[in-house]
Amino acid sequence: MERIYLDHAATTPMHPKVIGKMVEAMNTIFGNPSSIHSFGREARHQIDRARAGLARSIGAKENEIIFTSGGTEADNMALFGVTESYQNKGKHIITTNVEHHAVLHACKKLEKMGYEVTYLPVDETGRISISEFKEALRDDTILVSIMYGNNEVGTIQPITAIGHLLKDHQAVFHTDAVQAYGIEKIDVNESHIDLLSVSAHKINGPKGTGFLFARSNVKLSPRSFGGDQERKRRAGTENVASIVGFHEAVRIANEERTTNREKYIGFKEVMLEKLRELDIEYNVNGLLETSLPHVLNLSFPGTSVEAMLVNLDLAGIAVSSGSACTAGSIEPSHVLVAMFGKQSERLINSIRFSFGLNTTTEDVVKAAEETAKVVMRLKK
Repeated sequence: MERIYLDHAATTPMHPKVIGKMVEAMNTIFGNPSSIHSFGREARHQIDRARAGLARSIGAKENEIIFTSGGTEADNMALFGVTESYQNKGKHIITTNVEHHAVLHACKKLEKMGYEVTYLPVDETGRISISEFKEALRDDTILVSIMYGNNEVGTIQPITAIGHLLKDHQAVFHTDAVQAYGIEKIDVNESHIDLLSVSAHKINGPKGTGFLFARSNVKLSPRSFGGDQERKRRAGTENVASIVGFHEAVRIANEERTTNREKYIGFKEVMLEKLRELDIEYNVNGLLETSLPHVLNLSFPGTSVEAMLVNLDLAGIAVSSGSACTAGSIEPSHVLVAMFGKQSERLINSIRFSFGLNTTTEDVVKAAEETAKVVMRLKK
């Protein structure tokens, strides 16, 4: 049976060129980057090259890139590192109800530690209100953490507008850009972003690698202790091969961004057109315009998300009900709850389709046809 993977927002297959670069690195570069001999210097050179490339991709300085094990660690390093460093200036944090759990769970922990957190609501499109953000901002606010693009519905937040509002405020501005990086053009200076989290496995790189951009004037207490790696901000011997692969994935993503964006927007149109042609009732969760081009979240009235996922999997179509980090959970999506309320039928009948490397128009058409068959069968 042909299998079609449409869950690229959960994770992406590694690009063959990334694998090639990593295999080459594993075969030839084994020195410890902290060693001063030639083997160590070779490893250090590769890390320096990668750091420079990642910095350029967001308009940052090389010394502002901290390598991490992925998005979750980057988010945690940002939230706990900033709050510990700035607690003498206040203990108020602003975030949203639709953040990834790496931010939300960190905020719950911070509340237990004595910090006050304001969780901004979103409208039915998944966006926060700038006026409500202004009202929430206080003199003792030390941290604002608002995701760039939502991993479940694709909604993009008004990041640049928030950044400008915080330009002359003491609050440090963090954005979880894990789902947006490599797809959206991001410039940390234009948007006045102070901290930004990224994960390699969302852009066809290896799992277990990511980075946190931390502006050079931001104080960040370390979360791990040991060696002096990452300018004493993250102890531990660097994962050289994965960092090399990450660098290659970023190079490819930057090179192909415009083409991929157009392609993914086209896939959305193809899928919706096919569903309309087959007379399938659906609602779009979020916006088609100001959203990540590769994420499409649809509600199918009269169906059940569990039955949909199982039946689509049996038909060879891999999709999701939302965040991969809550896969297997019977809890409704916190993102959809925030958008539509706890009583909404959309909580139990929504599916996320997400496109990426190797997705074809034929795949999207086939997925739409199989989805239509499942919906009609379930509604009977």
